[in-house]
Amino acid sequence: MLIEKSEIREVRGISEEQKQRIRDFLQGAVYCWCKNRKDEWFAARDLLGGDNYFWQDTPMYALYEKSKDVEQAGKDAGWLLKQVVDIDKRSFETKKEGLVRQYRWNGNENNN
Repeated sequence: MLIEKSEIREVRGISEEQKQRIRDFLQGAVYCWCKNRKDEWFAARDLLGGDNYFWQDTPMYALYEKSKDVEQAGKDAGWLLKQVVDIDKRSFETKKEGLVRQYRWNGNENNN
């Protein structure tokens, strides 16, 4: 859950099933980050760029196929990541640096 509420946009042009598969994929990436890099900020590019740039054969590829534009696919991934973080049972701080939204787990869980 985001500690500080902010706008969450809907991603269009892919099915609800594709969105859910992407959110599930991203949820796994967030859990892995929080386990292995506790107290470090992350953004979509940290989870999906660098060594993880090859999206083919992952649910993420639907975002690229939708527009054939890497930049737009990255933006859509960022909006879906924000949805994932917002519904997570853990509490996340958020900040924006430049054009990039970043998150950090604060160590707390919401038990509602």
